[in-house]
Amino acid sequence: MDEGALERLAGKAGLEMHWTDAAGKPQKVSPDVLRTVLAALGYGAANDHEIAESEHRINAEQYAIPKLLTAWAGETISIAGELTKAPVEPGYHNVYVAGTETALAVAPLRCFGTANVSDARLGGLAVQLYALRGGHTRGFGDFAALAEFASSAAAHGMDAVAISPAHALFPANPSHISPYSPSSRIFLNPLYADLALCGGTPPRADRKKGLIDWPAAAAAKMTALKQAHAAFDAYADDDFVIFCEEGGERLHRHCVFEVLDAHFRPQNIHSWRDWPPPYRDPASEEVFRFTIAHQDEIEFRLFLQYVTFRSARATQKRARDAGMRIGIIADIATGIDAAGSDCWVSPDDVLDGLRIGAPPDPFNAAGQNWGITALSPARMRQNGFASFIALLRASMGYAGGVRIDHAMGLMRLWVIPESAKSIDGVYLRYPLDDLLRLIALESHRAHAVVIGENLGTVPQGFNETLAYRGLAGMQVLWFEQQDTQFIPPRRWRGDSVAMTTTHDLPTVAGWWNGRDIEWRTKAGTRTSTGDEAAEWQERHVEKQRLWSALIDAGCVPAGPQPNHAGPAVDGAARFIGSTPCALAILPIEDMCALEDQPNLPGTIDEHPNWRRRLPTGNLFAQAGVAERLDRFRRARLS
Repeated sequence: MDEGALERLAGKAGLEMHWTDAAGKPQKVSPDVLRTVLAALGYGAANDHEIAESEHRINAEQYAIPKLLTAWAGETISIAGELTKAPVEPGYHNVYVAGTETALAVAPLRCFGTANVSDARLGGLAVQLYALRGGHTRGFGDFAALAEFASSAAAHGMDAVAISPAHALFPANPSHISPYSPSSRIFLNPLYADLALCGGTPPRADRKKGLIDWPAAAAAKMTALKQAHAAFDAYADDDFVIFCEEGGERLHRHCVFEVLDAHFRPQNIHSWRDWPPPYRDPASEEVFRFTIAHQDEIEFRLFLQYVTFRSARATQKRARDAGMRIGIIADIATGIDAAGSDCWVSPDDVLDGLRIGAPPDPFNAAGQNWGITALSPARMRQNGFASFIALLRASMGYAGGVRIDHAMGLMRLWVIPESAKSIDGVYLRYPLDDLLRLIALESHRAHAVVIGENLGTVPQGFNETLAYRGLAGMQVLWFEQQDTQFIPPRRWRGDSVAMTTTHDLPTVAGWWNGRDIEWRTKAGTRTSTGDEAAEWQERHVEKQRLWSALIDAGCVPAGPQPNHAGPAVDGAARFIGSTPCALAILPIEDMCALEDQPNLPGTIDEHPNWRRRLPTGNLFAQAGVAERLDRFRRARLS
């Protein structure tokens, strides 16, 4: 076989044969991995003949006139070999290319950002939505609880609350709880709906401690929602009718999927790919007949989406009414579960037979396979980026900002063949310029700020591109080190978002006390440092470095390193607050000096991921919390 022809085909398909690992060491993808991934992309490469045919098809696809072109406002672009100047006015325009009408998305030069909101340095909090207390759901947090929390946070000078993804999961499988492995990123998780907005009866306050029992709590919430739906008159609610009309076929098919999923799961069929063949096609006659026979159940699902979207919008309104200048920042997961709604509704839009993840890095020595798939870059272009635009509008439609998880996926994603090891993957390129233009355009249409989570192995020049186009990158305390020293706050970038930690990393108290090391030992996972003893030894050194950095920055009084974590948590909050970053976000775990992190990457059952609730009572009134938050707020103002 001509290996040169294989590599040429791989390059045209968007695969990067050469890459650099987190240690700076050059790596090359094996021919076997290239062939497997190319086949999954629909380009046969088993022999020279298949390679030639696949290359011919790629050439034809790339020269075809797309359904949607993108350009920056006023930019001169080449369309069908002719230079054309894009309109200065941002928006969607109709243009003619080689006698064919197509659409042109014209984007402002930068995203809507914090500078469009305020010249001040803003502060916010981050919270796992399900972890909240209060609200109108027993057993976990909901949008009503989030509205209460946002109102209290605003009273303490906060301008934003960043939340975990509220994407739709699998109502028929309440044990599937990861918010980053959704069934659909376009629709919402109805478990977060506010019962008070749909005539339901909110339960009494929940003071139960311990982990969330998702199956039991989800069953109770769905029972309450069904009771509310029984009293709902769909024909008397004009807003419901408008919601369904605007949602169109995509919304209807999502609801049909959920009813089908509930129908087949009791038969031990857990993926639509294993349903009887006629039901795998949303447009089939069998699905149509099923829809007619289950109209009441489908209407219930429509009702759930309607009430949940109203709940989310009401939460944002309450946050803004309380004085927040941004309000809720929604989280957009990187991909979707291959067994979910988005893949059933538009199977050609996604990467079939591939999963996404990350190559090895200092925090995950074996690399990561996230068990999810993503939109196909080739199909996005061919379909006019319809699914991507729908995702942006859905997320920005109920929030004052969005955080794009693993923003490097806008440029490239680490794709792994099914059943392969994480290391046996390859980077697949994405149309970065097109995606950035659409993000900028939609962010201005929605007046939503945009944050790009750019942690991990970052391609050269990527951060600079994000900053130039107005996507705020993230700077997290644990990663802001240089020459074995923590970087002083004054040297952090003003165009980024400062944080002490994230949901995937240790809390400050947990890091200080080695809680993360203990959990990794129990779970059998390791970092690149080595064994447990090596991790404890390195942590001892790192703690002294952090304490010295906090003293040098004036965030804690000079003195010996304390035994308990409280002073370090206080200092870390002031540390990120004093950075020049336009927005600093303090995770609620650090606001409350909690030890355990929400998620331990690389685990499923070994650690209680996505099940921890926050302490009971008014968090802002608990010992040390108000004082810590006030120090953080004053650091933002100084």
